[in-house]
Amino acid sequence: MHILKKILILLWRIWFYILMGVPIIIMFPLLLVFSSKEEWYSQFFVVARFWAKIVLYGSGFVPRVASEVVPDRKKSYMFVANHTSMTDIMLMLYAVKNPFVFVGKKELAKIPIFGFFYKRTCILVDRSSQRSRKEVFDRAQARLHTGTSICIFPEGGIPDDESVILDGFKDGAFRLAIDHQIPIVPLVFLDNKKRFSYTFFSGSPGIMRGRVLKEISTKGLTQDDKKEVKENVRTLIFNTLKEDLIS
Repeated sequence: MHILKKILILLWRIWFYILMGVPIIIMFPLLLVFSSKEEWYSQFFVVARFWAKIVLYGSGFVPRVASEVVPDRKKSYMFVANHTSMTDIMLMLYAVKNPFVFVGKKELAKIPIFGFFYKRTCILVDRSSQRSRKEVFDRAQARLHTGTSICIFPEGGIPDDESVILDGFKDGAFRLAIDHQIPIVPLVFLDNKKRFSYTFFSGSPGIMRGRVLKEISTKGLTQDDKKEVKENVRTLIFNTLKEDLIS
């Protein structure tokens, strides 16, 4: 029975990656056109959200997102969330209707098919390079100036130890939010680790819950307030995760 379960999980995970790639191939002409100019990014974002729904529902995940706030479509935001799974990308696209760009690790650009458009539309960071981090900051500024929001997973990666509820936060998201005086909107993904973690022979279809918390204003704040804002946001996300674990 144990071997049968592993075989089923293997087939299901292969199916997940097929779902990631096949819709991109089918929609390739649209995605190629919409990713060719920054002013067409909002159209690319619509297609990306459709792709995310295909992957989620097609893999047997049923997203359930509760919102404490409805972001203004005419404003830019800094969206941040806990990071535990590759499905965080899809659930973020599902949960947020405001066009945003991901700031993410460059390694994801190596994923076949997906990585091609990830590289064209996202802001890639090499965390080992100071120059790369400066380039990320400049590109994020340029995107914010066009009215596009930014999404960053402030843990900076997925903890190797899956018992970690929430890793420490890095400064980048909060530095940008304060510099541009844009609100921070925290999101909490409650089930993604359980549904599709990086432990290969694990996970299952099912409900995938998310919560969009109230926005946090950065109006009038300076970089001297960065640490406090970062810790406040982390505490909000951590407490939501912890309360769910003991409920």
